[in-house]
Amino acid sequence: MKKIALEEHFITPDFLQETQKVDFANMNQNRVADFQTRLLDFDDLRIKAMDEAGIDISVLSLTDPGIQGIIDARIATALAYKTNDFLAEKIAKNPQRFRGFACLALQDPIKSAIELERCVHQHGFVGALINGQTQGSYLDEKKYHPFWKKVEELNVPIYLHPGNPQHIPLNYKNQPELAGPLWGWTVETGTHALRMIFSGLFDLYPGIKIILGHMGETIPYLLWRLDSRWEIIKQGKELQKLPSQYIKENFYVTTSGVCSNGPLACAIQELGEERVMFSVDYPYESSKIAAEFIEHAPISKKLLEKICYGNASKVLNLKG
Repeated sequence: MKKIALEEHFITPDFLQETQKVDFANMNQNRVADFQTRLLDFDDLRIKAMDEAGIDISVLSLTDPGIQGIIDARIATALAYKTNDFLAEKIAKNPQRFRGFACLALQDPIKSAIELERCVHQHGFVGALINGQTQGSYLDEKKYHPFWKKVEELNVPIYLHPGNPQHIPLNYKNQPELAGPLWGWTVETGTHALRMIFSGLFDLYPGIKIILGHMGETIPYLLWRLDSRWEIIKQGKELQKLPSQYIKENFYVTTSGVCSNGPLACAIQELGEERVMFSVDYPYESSKIAAEFIEHAPISKKLLEKICYGNASKVLNLKG
């Protein structure tokens, strides 16, 4: 079964130090060394993993914290431009196997919109991946409206990837393992997505397409409750639709980092067959395990084809 994988990461030497300080600090250092080797590789290791998993196309994206971790807007903008050009060169060497998500300096919303347009038109990138909040700013804020207008115009998806909050919450005190990918990233990313919904962003720009990894960061489990509690607490604030409708109409989820039939069944049932897509979260998860999981999932061949490549082909506007 051929596959398209959408959450497959890389890094450049420019970002190694910050990533080591932020995301790799609490990891097993033997695993960190392997991750770094694979993140820097675009040839033997990556292609071998893809071939073993039957992955035809990997959509490559800059690993967390990436551009979002840079304080100075001018430096962030310049480095985003440099990194996107770097990725475009790598894709050009193997265009049959790779596509790209742009990294964007949301520190400057206007310039990030310009950069996204450049990457789509000049490099053929299929969207962008954003690593969480940008220096304390979230994507529902009004200053990002020009950016979202451009996203809607370009008709490309934005992958909302986890990232750390600007400040670690007190309830993680003395339990550092909770603050990262084990739990904290899920809370942070799910909250970020809900901010976008309850701000009315999708009423202003109904064509926006958002992708969430990790089976939707638990949101598919909560659709009924979101609608129920919204009716009680909205206090005069109005949306054109129920919260669950925005999630079903503007959001897609991938299987990245969650190789389990229960969450898969929930995502399919709550969001629909057209809204779930295969991914690995390479190199942080095993391509082989992810492929074996989806190929043996208790679903029909027709649905398997949709999840493995059909849905992604449509969302990413891929030809052929």
